[in-house]
Parts: sequence; C-alpha cells; structure tokens
Amino acid sequence: MQDQNDGQYKQNYHEYDGIIEHDNNLPTWWLWLFFLTIIFSALYFLHYEFAGGLTLNDELKIHMAELEKSKASHVATAPVETEESLKEEFDKLDVNAGVAVFTSKCAACHGQELQGLIGPNLTDHFWIHGKGTRMDIVKIIRDGAADKGMPPWGPVLKREEIYATAKYIMSKLDSKPAGAKPPQGEEVK
Repeated sequence: MQDQNDGQYKQNYHEYDGIIEHDNNLPTWWLWLFFLTIIFSALYFLHYEFAGGLTLNDELKIHMAELEKSKASHVATAPVETEESLKEEFDKLDVNAGVAVFTSKCAACHGQELQGLIGPNLTDHFWIHGKGTRMDIVKIIRDGAADKGMPPWGPVLKREEIYATAKYIMSKLDSKPAGAKPPQGEEVK
C-alpha cells in the first residue's frame, strides 16, 4: 500500500538535481489579476494605436497652445505702459518696498549699494540694455537679460514690486557708492 501512495506522490512533483518542484496550482486571485493585465494591455494598445488616443506629445501640444492663448490674452488686457503712466505709478509707490525687493532678489548680483558685483553698476549713467528710462528699467526687471545671465522677475514679482524696485534703482542714480564697478555699456545723459 505504501508503494501505491509513493507512486501517486511521485506524479505530483518533479525532481531535478536534487531539487523537488511540487505541482501546485496558482491562487485564483493571482490568475484573475494576470488575465486582467493581459486584457488591459490589449485595450491600452488598441486605444492608443487605432482609436486615436492622445499621446503625451499630443497632450503637450494642446497644453502649450492653451498657454500661448492665455499669454496672448493676458498681454492684450494688460495696460499699455508709457513713460508718463509709469511716472504716475512711481509717484504712488513707497521706495521702501523697492528696497526690500532689491535686497532679497537683486543685491546678490548688483550689490547692496547697487555698486555692481556680478551684475553691472546701477548708480552710473552707463546702460547695457536700454537708456535708463523707467520703461527700460521695468522691462529689464520683468523680462530679464538672458545674454547677461539676469533671470526674468516678471513671473515671480507682482507689478507693484517691479515698479517699486525700478523706483528704488532710479533713486540711487549718481549716489557713487564705494567700490563701484567700472562703467559698462553706453553712456546716457
């Protein structure tokens, strides 16, 4: 009787190099999960290859178009800046707000006294970009100067902060700080 059980037992396993492998069935939950992943992969393939599902590149193009449309509408609704409108805005602003923004964002490159470190000296009448007008200073703060390594601060700062910083820079013209960087750019009188 024992021989008969041994024979039956030997049919349910496989032995190779001393390793015994039993013939156990996989759990039902595992089989269902396996079959569901196969079905999902087939549907996924059909959706993106034949049914016109949006790829990541297509989604990126759509989002970029929306961003450009939003940017265009923002530019269209933004008030037109003129030298006169900026003068009126500057008159309303407190220069101390500009000091705080300049100290936290700009002083690392332009120095605490605007004397110039990595960036140019902002207290003389030499300008690399523009002519040193209110509009030019606001534009450089907002849009940056990629060729000189200055980041655009428009996306980070509020409009009032940009204007206050520009007012502070204009208030320091001709202050002649100690250790000022030599003139760079074109002289503007």
